[in-house]
Amino acid sequence: MTQTQGLPMDRDAGPFAPPSRITQLRETRPVSPLVFPDGHEGWLVTGYEEVRQMMADTRFSSRLDLDVVRVPYETPGMPAQTEPSPPMPGMFIAMDPPDHGRLRKRLTGAFTVKRMRQLEERIVEITEERLDAMAKLTPPIDLVQEFSLPVPSLVICELLGVPYEDRESFQANSAQFMVRDQTLEQKMGAYLGLNSYLTELVTSKRAEPGEDILSDLARHDDLTVEELTGAAFLLLLAGHETTANMLALGTFALLEHPDQLAALRADAELLPDAVEELLRYLSVADIFLRYATEDLELGGETIPQGSTVVVSLLAANHDPRRFDDAGTLNIRRNARGLLSFGHGVHQCLGQQLARIEMRAGFEGLLRRFPDLTLAIPADEVKLKTDMNIYGVHELPVTWTE
Repeated sequence: MTQTQGLPMDRDAGPFAPPSRITQLRETRPVSPLVFPDGHEGWLVTGYEEVRQMMADTRFSSRLDLDVVRVPYETPGMPAQTEPSPPMPGMFIAMDPPDHGRLRKRLTGAFTVKRMRQLEERIVEITEERLDAMAKLTPPIDLVQEFSLPVPSLVICELLGVPYEDRESFQANSAQFMVRDQTLEQKMGAYLGLNSYLTELVTSKRAEPGEDILSDLARHDDLTVEELTGAAFLLLLAGHETTANMLALGTFALLEHPDQLAALRADAELLPDAVEELLRYLSVADIFLRYATEDLELGGETIPQGSTVVVSLLAANHDPRRFDDAGTLNIRRNARGLLSFGHGVHQCLGQQLARIEMRAGFEGLLRRFPDLTLAIPADEVKLKTDMNIYGVHELPVTWTE
């Protein structure tokens, strides 16, 4: 049986395409045996239908502390594990039903489509304020620092009730936490820094609740401070890191596809489909892990109980069996069914919020800066190949004042 040695993660076919080895595996064997660098054997799932089926099957667990999970093992972006690790309280992304549902249902009401639409006007205001500030600067500027990071940070801070003046600290810790190759001490330092800050914050919310999501959660006496902190950690991290990277990398992708950019500028009604297509095409959150709780069949393969299963959403979103000409950015495409927000019980709670932010961000940016261009050659843009969420570290851009 042929086994893939190590996980191919770097996008070696350009800044946006899946790694060529991933593409080859998807075409020949969408559920493939995988050997981690430490010799631990697992599986890699790259086909669209196989990924969708697996993420909908709760027998593929999100928990690391199951007795059946085989150790030692090494997982992408994490130091080598030597024993099962229990999920952090409140970190419902690493939980299974029913514990997962108990926490998630507390948040479902906060992220309904209706409530997100009610917030849309405020999100547009925040976006326009950042564009006003950007317009006063002398180009070239770094779009990440001046626009794509501040917009989702301001939105999630306002939504959660996190003081925006604390952003430098939590942004630094969350960025460090997302670094792929680092020591356990470095990762834990970033985690403890952010966790300590959020513990103090949720404790104050419980004592004096306000009009925000963390206060709403804190009003539930059945949630411990530790659970509140874990939920806050996940929401804050996911709420600004993913959207910030999508805004910056999406702008880069559009600038590198001038025909698509011109079409979008000419017809604003293409914007909703363009956002969906950018989400599919870029897939900034790519690699996820599951653990087989019993012997399971997937894609014609038998996954033994206890196996670590690695999922590539990027590969699935570029599967030509699901999306015609999948390797091409096409803003007129109907990208319905994309897996960028996951699938099944762990599908992203904040996906509607992210869509609204991206629609407001791209629309405002293209309207206010119609001749926006890269200020450096494309091959000099610093890509986040060292991070667990893909994007750009910096995006120098310029325009005619």
